[in-house]
Amino acid sequence: MARWEEGRMAITVERLKELLAFEEVSMALAESSAEIHDGYILERLRFRLEDGAEVRGFLTRPSEGFLTGGPAIVYAHAHGARWDIGASELIDGRPALLDAPGPALAREGYVALCIDMPTFGERAGVTEDAATKAALWHGRTLFGQMLSEQAAALTWLAGRPEVDPQRIGVSGLSMGATLAYFLAAIDPRVKAAAHLCCYADFATLVKIGAHDLHGHYLTVPGLLKETSIGEIAGLVAPRPQLICIGWDDPLTPPAAVDCAFAETEAAYLQAEALGALVFLPEAGVGHRETEAMRRAMLAFFKGYL
Repeated sequence: MARWEEGRMAITVERLKELLAFEEVSMALAESSAEIHDGYILERLRFRLEDGAEVRGFLTRPSEGFLTGGPAIVYAHAHGARWDIGASELIDGRPALLDAPGPALAREGYVALCIDMPTFGERAGVTEDAATKAALWHGRTLFGQMLSEQAAALTWLAGRPEVDPQRIGVSGLSMGATLAYFLAAIDPRVKAAAHLCCYADFATLVKIGAHDLHGHYLTVPGLLKETSIGEIAGLVAPRPQLICIGWDDPLTPPAAVDCAFAETEAAYLQAEALGALVFLPEAGVGHRETEAMRRAMLAFFKGYL
């Protein structure tokens, strides 16, 4: 049952940002180089944040002709206890993916950008535990910092000449999935969100003891007192959203998925946009991308971007 049906007010975007300690940050391009590959162009990027921190990024784009006003994807990388991978997931893939998503998206006509999240890739010199503690002690959250930087990446991507700022989507698997639908919830510039393998009601995960499978980055004090994952994903409505999960994935147990989806579905129903909510659960599938998920994601973005 949705929270507003229980007589409680649904959380607002501004209140969610407060809980996350979301901040507006700027990200300036410091270095870039381009390489021509089979069917796509790869750009190796280095950004600089306001505090001087450097952030590695990768961008893939179609190699056929010069695009103007085309669709783009902010791609959020996964966790998987592989702090060494980070943004390179876009061009090298990871075991849970079918293949590298960047080249695949470029060959379908999309510009895709991925940046290292704090504690990952070239930023793995600081551990996730240490970064989480430091953020909480300062009244912030590591997850809020991640989302703040994803929003900055979106701003930079929207300024690319190949990109139509009205045709930007978000996607990711696992931690990247959570970043994708949270970013879509708090940032209306996201026109469509497609996420894989990390959608479940947190309160239910706690009840059944499955919550410790998530990393410390996702610690947001007081979150469950005021809202839920289903409600947060519902903030994306009426914009299109694709949710892909495997029923045998320990991060998305059926009871937790059902609870979350009931709330998200209620939000889309209230927004009179139920047709824009696409749900793809797969039996016998664990924490990994499948061929069906990839086909659904590409068809989803083709239809909505």
